[in-house]
Amino acid sequence: MLDPWALVRADEMRGLEARTIDLGTPSSVLMERAGAGIVAELDARCAAALRHGVVVLAGPGNNGGDGFVVARLFREGGLRVRVLLVAPESRVTGDARVALRRWRRAGGRIEVVAGPEQGRVVDQALAGCGLVLDALFGTGLARPLDGAAAWLVDRVAGAIARREAPPVCVAVDLPSGLAADSGEPLGRVLPADLTLTLGAVKIGLVLPAGRRLAGEVVRVEIGLAAEALSAASDLPTWSCAAALSGVLPRRGEASHKGSHGHVLIVGGAPGRSGAAVLAARAALRGGAGLVSVACPRESGPIVAASGPEWMTETWQGFSPTEWRARLERYDALVVGPGLGTTSEAARLVRWLVRSFAGPLVLDADALNVLAPLRQPFRRADNVLTPHPGEMARLCGLEVAAVQADRTGLARRMAREWQATVVLKGAATVVAEPRGHVAVNGSGGPLLAVGGTGDVLAGLIGALRGQGIDAFAAARVGAWLHGRAADRLAGRLGDRGLLASELADELPLAFAEIVPPVAGRKQ
Repeated sequence: MLDPWALVRADEMRGLEARTIDLGTPSSVLMERAGAGIVAELDARCAAALRHGVVVLAGPGNNGGDGFVVARLFREGGLRVRVLLVAPESRVTGDARVALRRWRRAGGRIEVVAGPEQGRVVDQALAGCGLVLDALFGTGLARPLDGAAAWLVDRVAGAIARREAPPVCVAVDLPSGLAADSGEPLGRVLPADLTLTLGAVKIGLVLPAGRRLAGEVVRVEIGLAAEALSAASDLPTWSCAAALSGVLPRRGEASHKGSHGHVLIVGGAPGRSGAAVLAARAALRGGAGLVSVACPRESGPIVAASGPEWMTETWQGFSPTEWRARLERYDALVVGPGLGTTSEAARLVRWLVRSFAGPLVLDADALNVLAPLRQPFRRADNVLTPHPGEMARLCGLEVAAVQADRTGLARRMAREWQATVVLKGAATVVAEPRGHVAVNGSGGPLLAVGGTGDVLAGLIGALRGQGIDAFAAARVGAWLHGRAADRLAGRLGDRGLLASELADELPLAFAEIVPPVAGRKQ
């Protein structure tokens, strides 16, 4: 079966539909299922808006056909529905033509809008409705909207923006004008409050530009054939609250600090102690039972004074004997925050990668000192958290090449390095050695400030120390990190975050996906 949170490109979705049709499901049946699924979701999510009436914006293709089905089903249910068609009826063909005829037989009317001369018709329709259904264009669109479609999108977007109580705008499959694969606008786009994407989530909807324009994204089941789905097992998946709910175990009433791991943060060189402090704070906010920081002796007093909740160990010079005895006490290591790139730091990192038997999270300076080795990781317990610049150094590429194929590169390097890779940035990509890839659906520009990467490393380290496997810890950690920022964005906007505030918001983000404590009444 297809993972319900699988992400597909437009051509992959067309292939799934074509295979389903070849296996005996008529395309008209898929369209009816899509319409019925959309109606069910809207009944559940937008009941108040529906009572004020629905305006369906229909294009001449299958996206418009889905809209005709929805219009008919709503009309049969007693709702007031108007359909505005952006093309002459003669251009509506195939299954969409069948759906249009069924809409007419149910007593529905079509109002063709060809440009400014129908401006009053559009404005009156919008003024008298509670919900606009954008069924203009879907994944088949490959060029900017033009002509009547561009005019209608501008008119509707402007009218919605000007009204004090605008209708809810819901997109069928994806907002018209949005590129399904990149999430970038092809030109004009009609922004949606809610996107009901059909069969599988289109990857463009979870990438940064698409996320801004799609609103909440909900997948609608249309009954793709099991045989078609079985060939699509290597698709990336979407990390969202619904996908991650229940991944982390709840804690029992008998939990104690020894139950949830002892994490060691290795870093905090003079002048960079704040990075190790932030990672330690995040590890504690991430649920670690105990946290210690191992830092150079000069930084010890600063690290210790920065928080009473963690313990501090100092070192002066690299001694394998000293470190071997130290490592026996820890369940997971986070190596790199503020560590520096001196020759001594490089020796320590390389020794830890070879010698520590437990989970390692390698971040920041740990990655920088390992970059010349190209393949120094090769252990499935390791989690690497590079930003694009660090990834470029690790792979011997330019940053532009990293950004051009984030999911593909992360998958290839996770396999090559035999480690879990967290490629940070907008829509963070998490990949593991067996080929599984997840694209993160949380976070935004508020995270563009120093120290937030240290928070992520400490959080993932905490999850690893609690026994969460590497891929799950990285995937959940990336989502929690972004979700904490999303929560703070409601108060702060898109700038001004302190990384320590991000760490402190993590428990409230956890509460959105972790079941309540066993036996406790809510």
